[in-house]
Amino acid sequence: MISREQVTNIVNQYNLKNITIGTIGSHSALDIMDGAKDENIKTLCICQKGREIPYQRFKRLTDEIILLDRFSDTVNSENQKKLQELNTIMITNRALTAYLGYDNIENNLKIPVFGNRLLLRAEERNTIRNQYYLLEKASIRHPKIYKNPSDIDGPALVKVQEANRKLERAFFIVSSHEDYRRKAKLKVEQGLINEQDLKSAIIEEYVIGTYFNFNFFHSPLTGETEFLGIERRLQTNLHDFTTSLPARQQLEIDIEVQNIEVGHTPASIRESLLEKVFEIGDKFTATVKREYFPGIIGPISLQSIVTLDLNLVVYDVSLRVPGNPIMATTSPYAKYYYGHTMGVGRRIAMEVKNAIAQKRLTEIVT
Repeated sequence: MISREQVTNIVNQYNLKNITIGTIGSHSALDIMDGAKDENIKTLCICQKGREIPYQRFKRLTDEIILLDRFSDTVNSENQKKLQELNTIMITNRALTAYLGYDNIENNLKIPVFGNRLLLRAEERNTIRNQYYLLEKASIRHPKIYKNPSDIDGPALVKVQEANRKLERAFFIVSSHEDYRRKAKLKVEQGLINEQDLKSAIIEEYVIGTYFNFNFFHSPLTGETEFLGIERRLQTNLHDFTTSLPARQQLEIDIEVQNIEVGHTPASIRESLLEKVFEIGDKFTATVKREYFPGIIGPISLQSIVTLDLNLVVYDVSLRVPGNPIMATTSPYAKYYYGHTMGVGRRIAMEVKNAIAQKRLTEIVT
């Protein structure tokens, strides 16, 4: 396991006047690099061959592209040596965890990481001290979990990995155990999921309400948890199918509805609910600091539902850059703090600059 002492030794060899912010070229890389450029910090994008075009087209954003056969080649010694020579700080986005894997990040990536690299694994629901554990420790409500399909006693959401796309989950809604058995059997027959993954699926209570992704940023430099903004997800083929067609017509069209995330849309929340938003951010941050020292460094997202009685239920947690570029130009909440809109990428770059100026860079990397 990479220790903080090892990371400190690497940082101490860096030229702090020539820092580079590095990212894996997927998920939220453009937002990360755009924010770095707004703060006049150099950028580096690690691309997999065949997936580099967006990062070549937006020339302003990328100072250097490292083109690899596979994203996982990032941990090869020659690539890590180059990253260190460029004084690189890697940003934790979903692409980093998905393509390098938690084992590589925790044990083999000898590059300073902005964020708590030991916390990232808690996002996975099959980890012992996972996001459910943290939410319960923080006394934040989350959907009830059905340990067995036979326990289903109302609307429930089944979260199972897709058979062919290992980074996507094939969610489906059921109303009873019998409904679960029927729909699960059909999806297996259609090849959307397989029996083995179904055994490890998470079955959650389906909470009725309005969906908001609350995005926070915890700064070790100030000790504050900032509420940066809200976005909502656009999903295919669920979103426009259910919003553009009347229910009667939906019933007449026999298609499998899925919810694969393909985009984002901005949102705001009524001011009288902001206190509850601040509360869950503060409670979650305090809990993580006790459970995963040194706690949260940088961005997280508490993906939530506001119920009819105006309570907040958190159904998913992102413990890294959540991937919401729409916030960079739409969030009033970041503007309330800083006088201008900004996204997660710029807030990260600001934290890096402030840490360097205060000679506290080792406090925001692991």
